[in-house]
Amino acid sequence: MDNQETTTDLRDPLKNDKRKFSRIPFDTDIHLVSAEGSWHCQLLDVSLKGILATSPKGWQAKIGDHYLIEMLIGNQEAAIRMEVSVMHIEDDHTGYRCEHIDLDSITHLRRLVELNLGDSDILDRELSELSHV
Repeated sequence: MDNQETTTDLRDPLKNDKRKFSRIPFDTDIHLVSAEGSWHCQLLDVSLKGILATSPKGWQAKIGDHYLIEMLIGNQEAAIRMEVSVMHIEDDHTGYRCEHIDLDSITHLRRLVELNLGDSDILDRELSELSHV
């Protein structure tokens, strides 16, 4: 019987981080759309697997609800669109998990993450992890 022990390597912070995808702080407006309506809110951070944004005023959502999120980046010509589900709602912000993203959007998102990480090894690791999710 193989009895593996989990260890913590304090020299390598990536080994200690339970989060598989780096969160990139990013300040832009996003448009949240559902069959019930649409709302504008502020993006707080983004990763290859989801986003964190402010919760719209008067918004009634629950865990698991599905939305389309649209955001403009860079020169306002590049758009990222992703289908998301609500993962958590805390005070004035909401976390969303990306359920589906088109090829153009993932290309823009990948470039955004790449520019902000500044480390191609981390990006490669995250892209590999994304293909296993």
